Order: sequence, then C-alpha cells, then structure tokens
Amino acid sequence: MAHRWQNDLTHRDITPESLFWNRRKILAGMGGVGLGAIGGGLAQAQEAELDPNTWEEVTSYCNFYEFGTGKTDPASYAGQMTTSPWEVEIDGMVDNPGTYGFDQILSEMTLEERIYRFRCVEAWSMVIPWQGFELADLLNLAGVQEGAKYVAFETLLRPDEMPGTRYPVLDWPYREGLRLDEAMNPLTIMATGIFGKPLPNQNGAPLRLVVPWKYGFKSIKSVVKITLTDQEPPTSWNMANAREYGFYSNVNPEVDHPRWSQASERRIGGGLFSRRQPTLMFNGYEAEVASLYEGLDLTKNF
Repeated sequence: MAHRWQNDLTHRDITPESLFWNRRKILAGMGGVGLGAIGGGLAQAQEAELDPNTWEEVTSYCNFYEFGTGKTDPASYAGQMTTSPWEVEIDGMVDNPGTYGFDQILSEMTLEERIYRFRCVEAWSMVIPWQGFELADLLNLAGVQEGAKYVAFETLLRPDEMPGTRYPVLDWPYREGLRLDEAMNPLTIMATGIFGKPLPNQNGAPLRLVVPWKYGFKSIKSVVKITLTDQEPPTSWNMANAREYGFYSNVNPEVDHPRWSQASERRIGGGLFSRRQPTLMFNGYEAEVASLYEGLDLTKNF
C-alpha cells in the first residue's frame, strides 16, 4: 500500500450536514475558530476557511462540460449518466493491464476521508470532504513498470447521455495527465464520495481524480481509462489553449492567468459581498509538494 498521508482532522471535526447552513452562526459563537489545520502545509491558512462548503454548494456549482458549460448544467443533466456497472481500463507500462470493475477496485483499496481545499482556475474555491483512496495504491495494484514517467487519464465519452459532448467545446474525450511522482504523492486520491455519500454524477461519479494542489480542471471526473507512459500525455485544456492552461497547472498566486489574477480567490458560499481571500502557494500544500518541483521554473512550467 502507498504511504498514508497524515490528516490531523477526524470525522468529528466536520460540521454536521444539517448544520452547514448555520455555520457562520456556529463560527461566530466559537469566536471565529474553524476546523483546525489540515496537515502542516496549511499552517498559514485562515482557520475559518476550513469550514467545509455545503452539500448544496458542492453539488450545484461545478464544471463538467460534458453536460454543458453553465455552473448548474451538470446538476441538471448529469443524472442521466449511467454509472453502474463501471469499468476502468488500465494499460500502457504496467505489469497487470486490463479492465478493472469498480467494485473490484474498491475491494482492493483502503478508503479514507480527506478534507481538501479545492481551487478552480477561474479563481473561486471551496473546501470539500472527500472519500476515496490514494491513487498510488491503484497504480501499485496494476504494477508500474520501470521507465514509466507519466499517468494519463480519460473521462467517459457517451454522447447519448452527455449532451455537452455533441458540441466541439473541447476535443472529446476529456483527457488529463500527471507526472508519475505527482500521481504517487500521498495527497493524490481517487475520490468515490463526498460528505460520506457516493459521488453525485455531477461531481464525477463514480470515480474521479483529486489533486488538491492543482487547479480543479486537473482533477478529471468519471474516469474510465488510466495509461502509464514514458511521454508527457496530451491534456484537454492544454490542447485547447496552451497559452492559458499549462500541463502542470499548480495553484500559484504569482503566476496569473492571462485574463485574470490568481493572487486571490472568491470562496463559494461566502455571500455576494464576501471579501476575497489570498491564494496560497500550491493551494496551501507547499510543505507536502514543493520538493516535487525543485529546480523547475514554475513561471515557464506553469
């Protein structure tokens, strides 16, 4: 099994779902104290910022262009996507290539809860309690061969259930990729649920990638294929506009998007007049992942 990431929060630290709508009152009564830090890399975060978003916010405001480009489109249309049975093809530079059923994968994995910040490239953010397993465990099950350097991912492509794919918004199917060391990092998970419940379709059911120090579009949804390779794989947004979307797409307040600043972010659920908050390097996980990029120019390799 992969090295376990040490989370200093437990299930008791999460505000019960029934109280999420009153969380501002709760925080005020506690003198502004939130849920505490998530690991050493979040020491510089504002504590109140760690109060998770609500189920309604997480499931109704999201990007899943296979169902439309509006933020509410996924919640409106993703319900028609068939998620059972579900299979993931794992191929390329692995010892055990093949098609793995979702239930088979779950039977081999250690499920955990991870409360992570989620930062969109559009400069909005959330805090989400995920359930899932470390991607490294799945890759170890497949048997990574010597010489593999990258991991490529593909999303389901089913136009009869995904109305957004009938339009050339992107070159379908949606594709993403990581360096192998990024994929094997203990923070990188394959999520199967949120708030202790199975993933809703609009959030990437039944299996999605979550890489918390990268912009959200790197966390590819509804994964059906994983390929180990020695070549940097093509990725959808980079292919669509390389000037705006780099392969790495690490959260970096010092590297602006060509059309807006990335130095601050708008927290979803904070209200119309909520103050923008500073964006943290690597989304607050600098202590855990900065060593992956030693010697790499993060301005050129954005």
